[in-house]
Amino acid sequence: MDEPTVNELVRAWVGGWIVSRGAADPVDEPWGWSIDVGRPEQVARHVLPEPAEADVRKLVAATTAPGTWLKLFADDDTVRPWLGPGWRYDVPGYLMTVPLAAERPVVPAGYTLTSWSRGGVVRVLVRTGDGRYAARGQLAVTGATAVADQIETDPGHRRRGLGSLVMRTLRDAGHREGAATGLLVATPEGRALYSALGWSVHATMASLYYAPEAGEPSGA
Repeated sequence: MDEPTVNELVRAWVGGWIVSRGAADPVDEPWGWSIDVGRPEQVARHVLPEPAEADVRKLVAATTAPGTWLKLFADDDTVRPWLGPGWRYDVPGYLMTVPLAAERPVVPAGYTLTSWSRGGVVRVLVRTGDGRYAARGQLAVTGATAVADQIETDPGHRRRGLGSLVMRTLRDAGHREGAATGLLVATPEGRALYSALGWSVHATMASLYYAPEAGEPSGA
C-alpha cells in the first residue's frame, strides 16, 4: 500500500481539526482549503499543503481582516519573502503521524484521569488528587484517521509523565473507535514528546496570522 502524500495527510488533519474545534466545513480552493473558525483571535484560516509563492502573495494582498491565519506547509524561511506588513509568525508546526494501537497507560501516583466522548471528540482530563487541573487533550475520530488536538500540561506538572499519559490514552481511544492512524500538528516542544512516543514527522508548517499595527496599510 502506498504511503499517503503530504496533501492527503493535510486534508485528513483538516477534517479532524474542524470536528475538534467545531469549525465550519472546509471550502475547497485551487491551493488548498479555507475554513471559517469564528473566534475573535482566529476568524478564518487558509491551509495550503503545497504553498506556491503566487498563491500566498494573492492571499496576503486580499487579506483585510485581523485574525486571518495562514497554515503553510513549508518552513518559515521559505515563505518569509512572500509576506507583507502586518503578518506575524506563530511557532512552527510539524505534521506527524503514528499507527494507532491498544495501550494500557498507567496513571502516575497523585493524579486521576477522566475521559468522555461527545460529538465525535474524545476528551481526556488529568487532575491532581484534590481536583486541580494538570493536563488535557482531545481526539477527533474521522474514519480511518484520528486527529489529536489541544494537548496541554500545566507548567507546574510537567516532566511527570502526564503528556505521555494523555497521548497514550487518546491513542488507545482512537484504536478502539476503529481508526488506524493518528495525526497531529505539533509545536517544537511537543515534537520531542511525540517523537519519543513513536510519532513520525512528515512536513513542517509555517503558521502566520494577520495583526496589522496602527498606521499599516490594511491588506498590504
